[in-house]
Amino acid sequence: MPYFLGIDVGTTGSKAVLVDEQGRVVSSHTTEYPLYTPKVGWTEQLPDEWWTATVSSIKAVLEKSRVKPDEIQGVGLTGQMHGLVMLDRERKVIRPAILWNDQRTGEETQFINEKIGLERILTLTGNVAHTGFTAPKLLWVKKHEPHNFGKMWKFMLPKDYVGFKLTGEVKTDVNDASGTSLFNVEQRSWSSEIVEELGIPHEALPDVLESPEVRGEVTSEASTETGLPKGTIVVAGAGDQGAAGVGAGVVEEGVVSVNIGTSGVVFTHSSVYRYDPKGRLHAFCHAVPGSWHLMGVMLSAGGSLRWFRDRLGQLEKGLADLLGVDPYELLCKEAEHVPPGSEGLIFLPYLTGERTPHADPYSRGVFFGLSLKHGRQHMVRAILEGVCYGLRDSLELILALGVKPKEVRVLGGGARSQLWRQILSDVYGIDVYTMEVDEGSSFGAAILASVGVGAYSSVERAVEAMVRKREHVKYSVENNAVYTRYYRLYKDLYPALKEKFRELAQIV
Repeated sequence: MPYFLGIDVGTTGSKAVLVDEQGRVVSSHTTEYPLYTPKVGWTEQLPDEWWTATVSSIKAVLEKSRVKPDEIQGVGLTGQMHGLVMLDRERKVIRPAILWNDQRTGEETQFINEKIGLERILTLTGNVAHTGFTAPKLLWVKKHEPHNFGKMWKFMLPKDYVGFKLTGEVKTDVNDASGTSLFNVEQRSWSSEIVEELGIPHEALPDVLESPEVRGEVTSEASTETGLPKGTIVVAGAGDQGAAGVGAGVVEEGVVSVNIGTSGVVFTHSSVYRYDPKGRLHAFCHAVPGSWHLMGVMLSAGGSLRWFRDRLGQLEKGLADLLGVDPYELLCKEAEHVPPGSEGLIFLPYLTGERTPHADPYSRGVFFGLSLKHGRQHMVRAILEGVCYGLRDSLELILALGVKPKEVRVLGGGARSQLWRQILSDVYGIDVYTMEVDEGSSFGAAILASVGVGAYSSVERAVEAMVRKREHVKYSVENNAVYTRYYRLYKDLYPALKEKFRELAQIV
């Protein structure tokens, strides 16, 4: 039987997932690596530690599955987006990789947005430049480490370094390239005008492929290290969110995925190039050739409930240890006894600032409407609802661009809560499904590999065969009406508090 290997070069570790042609996960393994913070706000990693961890995960998957290596037909890659890896002409790494969550590039980001102009950069790249994106990192190195910038032969993104170690080829894909602020997202090619205006050498740009296209084959050296046969096909792959969208089956208009992890991601397919004229949504090339995706990101989704568990949920944590259950399960059971709307309590989930739709690092969490009536169970339900209101913000922006969602597929840790799924369905007014496989980006990378080797004729056909929905939650018309009233009030709270958040930040 043919198998496909998905590799996810994440922020905390490298994950390998082995999948058969029916989409069943045969084996999975993650090997962690450290995160370095040489200064406050800086985050870096060593690319060779990604490779060492990837080798370990591949070997572990092969050992656990007992699948013969020559049965693995293809390898797909995914990983954290936006990170900067620089190679010299000897193909050696010049400096540690600067990651997506590094915040050193504030001045460079402002410079790019002002030099290119917000309207023009949105038209060309679908996004405003963010501190996390790759172009500001290149300009930071150019300014602060000119000796390193001068040595640069090629730059690449994190997963592409693993692809380089596997195949010897320096290439990327249209989805990951979309997050650099150097890519013409509509034309699916590097933007020569932006590259020239920012003074980035054209030679430094890696070749760009569509996500299922073949980037190369496993070399003799990589075969010796990993145990994969020499000549095994490696496809281009996609950034973590693009691959996760494939893994959730978001390959046609009308299907939306919502990932409730520490952060929250609302992701949808677009058959034409669309972008938010105010830059509140991300618009990238999709991993599905000839299509695009729209994406909204909130920073503290599941992270909000985790904050409550860790700071105020000691009772549930202690009881959960005694009962051998998850403390989140106990918290949600308490919240089940509270009616929709939490009897007038609204939570703003801005514990670490916000990205979509406000892009405000100063915003903070708020319980609004707190009274003597409210207890801990109200606060928990208000958190679940507040996160869903924040996720609806992204949905409203998607609707405004002409995409008409018909179903939602929920992923991540929050998907394990039946109550949270029901609240999301009721707040959205759309039916919600969970997925049979919730392995995220690595599963999507394996699906892309199946297309690259010709097992399926297209990403759509592969998804049809390999991706399956599981539980179905129908929304309540009555609850949706209640939540719509609360959502309108929720939307009014941020504008009313925006300047007060900044004043508070100055005091603190």
